[in-house]
Parts: sequence; structure tokens; C-alpha cells
Amino acid sequence: MFGIEFVPNEPALKVGYMAKLAEDAGFDTIWITDHYNNRDVYSTLAILALATSRVRLGTGVTNPYTRNVAVTASSIASINEISGGRAILGIGPGDKATFDAMGIAWEKPLSAVRDSVAALRELLAKKRVEGHGMAGAQLAFSAGKIPIYIGAQGPKMLEMAGMIADGVLVNASHPDDFKYAVPLVRQGAEKAGRDPKEVEISAYTSFSADKNPDKAANEAKIVVAFIVAGSPETVLSRHGIEAEEAAAVSRAIAKGDFGSALAAVTSTMIDVFSVSGTPVECRARVDELLATGVTQIVVGSPIGPNKERSIKLIGKEIL
Repeated sequence: MFGIEFVPNEPALKVGYMAKLAEDAGFDTIWITDHYNNRDVYSTLAILALATSRVRLGTGVTNPYTRNVAVTASSIASINEISGGRAILGIGPGDKATFDAMGIAWEKPLSAVRDSVAALRELLAKKRVEGHGMAGAQLAFSAGKIPIYIGAQGPKMLEMAGMIADGVLVNASHPDDFKYAVPLVRQGAEKAGRDPKEVEISAYTSFSADKNPDKAANEAKIVVAFIVAGSPETVLSRHGIEAEEAAAVSRAIAKGDFGSALAAVTSTMIDVFSVSGTPVECRARVDELLATGVTQIVVGSPIGPNKERSIKLIGKEIL
């Protein structure tokens, strides 16, 4: 199964056009990111629901902090209705730096996600919800069963996703990260008495495909730079990336010196934190990811040097 991520940093109608292109190329799922500084995720998904007819449509991912969970339930239920039952809700703990800028306290992310998922399931079933942060909230309409995926990276969130979610979205592009993550998800499922095969494991990759491998790698650099800057030392050391190498990237980004940040991104960083290169090279990495137990590959930003061309290329030569 293949998904694709679009960041709604362009007009929603243009994202709708790209979504239709992705559907025609053979993608199964389209994920839209949720950041306050871009177009609204649910407005964009509504456009996509009307522009497409087959693909599943998901938030990739929303969070429990910027919207009350009852509002989230109403929003995704509306998208499900508009799309004819194709909605998925992706939810995760979000990004502390973003919440700091918004003046929102980032508290107890594990329990915030857990309570949100529990409340969402009841709200979407039109139940009156007492507890899980709710005090009697109830939707006026039933949405049926909408799959809920948890965005997870840390061990506790990965295990919890295995326990309670329909799927897990893991922001990673290297098989070694999934050799770490997949057993934790399966362990969580087993603890909850579930069949681990019930939980879809999605590799939410940074992807860049082009017939020219240098162009593909160069396009991935800025995304990789931000991933490196936000990666914990445990992840960096897993891949043999020195702390000072990563710090050089972080310092440059903090200063807004993106030229220096790009210059500090090494070929190892690109290999570790992206799936980039020719279609043949990308397909080889996709096969490695699938071999770890991944069941969905999400083609995330930047997609390629030219999004339209890369979507067609991925559809024709990888999917």
C-alpha cells in the first residue's frame, strides 16, 4: 500500500489537483499535514474529497492540543461524510516548538493522545462522552468507524499505538529505524490481546525521486536538515551520525542560515533520513522497508524536484 503526503502550503485547489494526479498514479491514501501556519487541514481535505473518488483521505497528523477533541471528531466525521466513507484520522503528540510559538502548553503527550483516541471512538459512534477529558460531549450525527492512526516515534508511544490504534505512522526512512519500531508496535498489540497484523505500520518517509539522482538528493536536503535538527541523540547514534555534525545543522537553522544548513547535510544524513534517488534506487529502499514489517509506504515531502513529474514517475516505475 502506498500513501502520499501533501503540505497545504499552496492554495487548496492546487493541492486538490495534485491529489487527483496522485490518485490517477495509483496511490491508495493521501495525508494532509496539520500546521497552523498553512491552509486548514479539514478545509483542504474537503476539497480533496470532491476532487477524488477512490483514495483514502487522512490528517497526517493532527494533535490533541490545538483543537478540542470534540471539534476534531466533528471535523473528521464531516470529511468522512463528504468523501463517502474514505476518511482516516491521524493523530499524534505534535511538535513542542510549534506549540510554544502558539502559547500552548505541551503537557503529558502520551496520556493526551491516549485519552483523545478513547474519546474520539465514542464521539464518532454518537455516544455521550464522560471522561477522557470530556464532560458530556456528544455529536448530533454518527460517523461510523473511522480508522485512527497514531503518529509515533518514542518507545512508549509506539507500544501504545500497537495497543489502541488501527495504524501507526512512523516518521522514518531507514530500515534500521523500523527494526527498532516494528517490534514495539507488535509488543503493544500483543499486550492488548490483539493480533499484531491488525495494526497497519506506515513508513512516513521523506521521499525524493527523479531520473537524476543528484537532483533528487539535493531536493531532499532541506527536509533532511530539519529532521536532523529535531532527531534525538539515540536516533543519530543508531546511524553513526556524530553529535557535532547534527549540531552544525541545528545551529545554522536556528540562525536562519539555510545555505549553511544545507552545506552541513552529509550524504549519510540523506541516506538515513530520506528515500531519494532514481526510481530504481528508491524502489530498492522501499523493498528494504517492507521487509521490516512495514505495510504502507508514505511518500512524504519533498516528493521530488518537480512534484507533478515525480508523482507520475513514482506511479509508473515504483508503485
